[in-house]
Amino acid sequence: MKSMTLTSYGADAPFVEAELPRPLATPGHVVLRVKATSVNTIDTMIKGAGKDLPLSPDLPAVLGMDFAGVIEELGEGVTGFAVGDEVYGCAGGLADLQGALAEFMRADARLIAHKPKSLSMREAAALPLVGITAWEGLHRAGVGAGQKVLVQGGAGGVGHLAIQLARHLGAEVSATGAGDDQLAVIEGYGARAIDFKTQKIEDYVAGQTAGRGFDAVFDTVGGDNLTNSFAAAALNGHVVTTVALSEIDLTPAHFSGLSLHVVFMLLPMLHDVNRAVHGQILGNLATLVDEGAVKPLLDEKTFDLSQVGEAYARLQSGQALGKVVIEV
Repeated sequence: MKSMTLTSYGADAPFVEAELPRPLATPGHVVLRVKATSVNTIDTMIKGAGKDLPLSPDLPAVLGMDFAGVIEELGEGVTGFAVGDEVYGCAGGLADLQGALAEFMRADARLIAHKPKSLSMREAAALPLVGITAWEGLHRAGVGAGQKVLVQGGAGGVGHLAIQLARHLGAEVSATGAGDDQLAVIEGYGARAIDFKTQKIEDYVAGQTAGRGFDAVFDTVGGDNLTNSFAAAALNGHVVTTVALSEIDLTPAHFSGLSLHVVFMLLPMLHDVNRAVHGQILGNLATLVDEGAVKPLLDEKTFDLSQVGEAYARLQSGQALGKVVIEV
């Protein structure tokens, strides 16, 4: 089968076309024909850092975590799926799990779900990692009807889905961004847009929560912005972050009695713990998509399998608005 493979790691390491054996269906797994895969920030981190990250695969490596495709073969013990089913998931591209930058992929059946019927393969491939992350973060923070929620980075991959899911849960949502395009995306999903470059934290906390603070803050930016999230949260509120790779003073969180939730959705894949939960979340997301409650945002640029390097560069350029997707 055709694949795009890394034979070295580093920012300038090229993806090389290679012929690899088609994977075999093992117990509990399916083999699927990949139709599309999306690029996530963690994919670019693995490519750049290589084995400095404990989750990076050995070389030669086939990256690509998210996918949408068609089941070609069922392994022993797989139920709920049939050959020919259109599915999507996040099930490879790290450790010893082959990724989706190939014509075929083996996936644990617990990590996949039937693709939303209303989405194309390209659209469905944009959802799994960011959708599961947004879902887990909001549910761990106990977001519900009547709460005020702030999403930091509302036009990003996780952020735009967190907005939609929080609104579906009945919350009143605000989100930060910068520039007309990002602010328009945020407003288009029904949230109040905050330009973080021109509006001070104390001002939008006063204006949108009467100074009380947000019940939950979902931080998809990280770094120094986590401190901003502490400042925006209500007393005894919840702060969710997807980027906690930093040293930070927790004093503000202590004096506000905040609960801090770190979401790292790759843990079930890495450690084979509670994998079925991800399949269940994907099934729930598919239902919400087909009901019209959730819709992924895709970048306008299109790429095929031979253009993987360009797709990675597009995401890293900061110019993409929405998920970058590669069609296989």
